[in-house]
Amino acid sequence: MPIVSKYSNERVEKIIKDLLDVLVNESATPDLALMCLGNTLTEIIINNVPKKEREAIVNNFTNALKQSIQNSK
Repeated sequence: MPIVSKYSNERVEKIIKDLLDVLVNESATPDLALMCLGNTLTEIIINNVPKKEREAIVNNFTNALKQSIQNSK
């Protein structure tokens, strides 16, 4: 069963493009881009996810990331 998002593809793609544009405009190397995005994720999780739910959210996110990378090969 496909995953249905509550967000439109257009909105998601626009935000991704905007984030990538900032990294390109800053001439961020891959390691700097990943560090910035990782720090951003940490801030989002700490400031918006209750402590008791953080581990599950992080596990779900990392699993989805791994799956995304594996599927792109």
